[in-house]
Order: sequence, then structure tokens, then C-alpha cells
Amino acid sequence: MNRSLARITFAALAGAAMLSGCDSLQQDKHPAAVLPQTPSATHGVPKPVISTGVPASQAPVVSADQLALREGIELYNKGSYSEAIKRLAAPEITGASKATQVQALKYTAFSYCVSSRQTLCRQSFEKAFKLDPAFDLQPGEYGHPLWGPAFARAKKAK
Repeated sequence: MNRSLARITFAALAGAAMLSGCDSLQQDKHPAAVLPQTPSATHGVPKPVISTGVPASQAPVVSADQLALREGIELYNKGSYSEAIKRLAAPEITGASKATQVQALKYTAFSYCVSSRQTLCRQSFEKAFKLDPAFDLQPGEYGHPLWGPAFARAKKAK
């Protein structure tokens, strides 16, 4: 019986040790999804820090507009369409490069379409075409039953 108990204990400890590494794998896979708080140098207010597993001296700097865009797309992917629309309309994005604004408008349009707001969906695509007349969907995004027709109407209207 002692050997059996020892095997069970060893198996439990080994399983726990293997699972303890899962958290770090998830952080590496989706670095923007994990935003630990660190104290700020000013007023003690915590600021979010993106953990990429790369030393800070070698980590690429993520601009505020790219972070807002990434967060908006993540909200869209999670099905939080209203929150995605709000995040994708953030001042960091509206003052960003045309490419960033167009990406934000595309996901804004997708969010409107999948939440049954077809007019706003089409209008978001139209805004994207005004910023970039060459704007287009990715091959896997064509023909979607919700945003496909809105995209086609906006493209025809440009």
C-alpha cells in the first residue's frame, strides 16, 4: 500500500508540475491578452504591461494605436461586438495611419453586420473605401452571408 500511495503522490506532483507551465504558454501565445499591472512612477497608478517573454531591452514597442486595434479585434473574436466597436473607435485609432484606420473600420463593419446593423456595417465599409480606394477583404472573408452583401454594396458605391 505504501508503494501505491507513493505512486499516486508522485503522479499528482508530476501532473501539477507539467500543468504549472501552461500559464506561461498561454501568455506567450497571446501576449496582449495578459496585462499584469505594475506600479507607475507617477501617482502610484498601475499601468498595463504586455508580457512577451522577451527581455524589455529586446521587445518591440507596441504603439497605442496598434494596442487599441489588437484589443478591438480580440473583443470582436470573443463575440463582444459592442465593446469591439467602441474600442475600434478609440482616439488612438482615429489618429493613426490609414492602414490602421482601415483595419479598424473593417472589424467595425464586421461587428455591425454580425449584430444585425446592416446600414452601419455598409457605412463602415464605405468609410474604409474613402480612406483607401484599394481596400479589399481577405480571400477567406469574401462571401460571408452577413457582411458580404454590405461589402459589395459599399464597393459598388465607391
